[in-house]
Amino acid sequence: MIRYQPARVDDAPLRARLRELAAERRRFGYRRLGYLLAREGMTPNHKKLLRIYREENLRVWRRGGRKRAGARGRRWCCRTDRTSAGRSTSSPTR
Repeated sequence: MIRYQPARVDDAPLRARLRELAAERRRFGYRRLGYLLAREGMTPNHKKLLRIYREENLRVWRRGGRKRAGARGRRWCCRTDRTSAGRSTSSPTR
């Protein structure tokens, strides 16, 4: 019985260039890196590019979150108290 022998093209130059571009442009995903590769003459299929991007464990670097002033030691706005009848009243704090 004759079986199909897959003949995958060597991706080493594409992998190396993709790693270099991802190191330079950390905020670029695989699509934008694909456009940069296309400018250089390498035109991989988008599915192949995504497969290589994942196999190389490349990720878009996330930015840090917005720094907010902390509310340490402060209450939000109002203090709620219970009355003897079970109702709650709110009084503003400082």
